[in-house]
Amino acid sequence: MGVTADGIHYEDVGDGPVTLFVHGVFTNGRLWRNCVRLLFAHRRCITVDLPGHGLTPPLGDPSVWGLADAVDSVIRELDLRDIALVGNDTGGAVAQVVLTRDPSRFTSFALTNCDTEGNFPPAAFRPAVFGARLGLLRLAGFMTRMPWLARQIYRLGYENPSSIPDDVITGYLTPVLAAPRFMEQLLASMNPTSLREIRPQLASCTVPTVLVWGTGDIFFHLDWAHWLRRLIPGATEVVEVPGGRLFFVDERAPELVAALEKHWGPSAE
Repeated sequence: MGVTADGIHYEDVGDGPVTLFVHGVFTNGRLWRNCVRLLFAHRRCITVDLPGHGLTPPLGDPSVWGLADAVDSVIRELDLRDIALVGNDTGGAVAQVVLTRDPSRFTSFALTNCDTEGNFPPAAFRPAVFGARLGLLRLAGFMTRMPWLARQIYRLGYENPSSIPDDVITGYLTPVLAAPRFMEQLLASMNPTSLREIRPQLASCTVPTVLVWGTGDIFFHLDWAHWLRRLIPGATEVVEVPGGRLFFVDERAPELVAALEKHWGPSAE
């Protein structure tokens, strides 16, 4: 069911323990659709569209902190507790901020390939950041009418981009390119020290944490998963997805779901 909280669109389906999914830039909540399909029969799955993405308009501060405020709005509106929080890409950075603001609301934490302190944005993504700062996003609106061309943007993040439906690809890009200024400001706000201020909170966080990492990703090398495992006391395992790229959470959802369910354990179902 699609609804809004303080202007933030989210989907809320299924019954059972709460799982909250947070996507990254240039996607939206549909990134998690295949995970939700596998989980909603026994878990309550909530997928958020971050500001400027999906059905959520550009609102709030265009930074990781503003995106975290949006997720917090949904949590407060629904009074969510005992949450299993899952983040990917920039959504992983957002999830780190959300977790550290009130760890008592969360029973588990899972990060897939994502930004971290020191790798925000990753080196391979910096040309996109530079292009956005030059205003090139404002020239790319025609791509939403040409899904075959738009799909090329996602080639580095997907193992098999041709398998992604046209409506998903255009649904990712259309809101971003319709309000390019917000994305330009968001990308410009990223720097390697952005997450430094939450390091003490992460370094004392005992929420059970799993890192599920695709090993074929050019943006977020496996070393960053091990960096997070060393930083977060609650992190006890790095689960590798051989050859998985940034968006393996979409095209290889069964492997992610298997790792999550093992992490949650039978008591969480």
